[in-house]
Amino acid sequence: MRATILNCTLKPSPEPSNTDALAELVAAGLRELGADVRTIRLVDHDIKPGVSSDMGDGDEWPGIREEILNSEILIMASPTWVGHPSSIAQRAIERMDAMLSETGDDGTPVAYNRVAGVVVTGNEDGAHHVISEINGALGDIGFTIPGQAWVYWNMGPGPGPSYSDTDHGHQYVHQVAGLMAKNLYAVAAALRDRPIPAEIPRGED
Repeated sequence: MRATILNCTLKPSPEPSNTDALAELVAAGLRELGADVRTIRLVDHDIKPGVSSDMGDGDEWPGIREEILNSEILIMASPTWVGHPSSIAQRAIERMDAMLSETGDDGTPVAYNRVAGVVVTGNEDGAHHVISEINGALGDIGFTIPGQAWVYWNMGPGPGPSYSDTDHGHQYVHQVAGLMAKNLYAVAAALRDRPIPAEIPRGED
């Protein structure tokens, strides 16, 4: 089982990322279950704007797309900015839009039989809105979204410390991150054993 985490922080490496710290909780849970997990910090890559899988010279999205399609589990991890996903997360979703019309050799859409989940950080409210936006997009693209396949942390209304600066709420997110990892793994394993076919056979009348 392979999992790819797209860290959509606006902070380039090696700057510490609260989003990465929270996503790592889910990654740890997946590794305990036997999954191979890779995290890609998208801001470190040249991802051209557009809605095609390859935007030409210098575009690094094709390699990231390959990582996604070589994985059974996709996790998008985004900070909350002005109540919305980061611009990096939005760009990744726009690039994955091309998957809507891409199929495998058997005609199955390329995102089918893969599961997805969301990690969100921010020191103000808006996490559920970000989760809804990203989950809605990933579902449209063809990913399967298990129940309780998200974890978020925020400090509440107004400015305040970031996730890595406080222990506030950490016990809760540890529990939810572990549950998220188990649910993602379980549904990915189920789809691996009994994938969605290109065509559903009709029962006899």
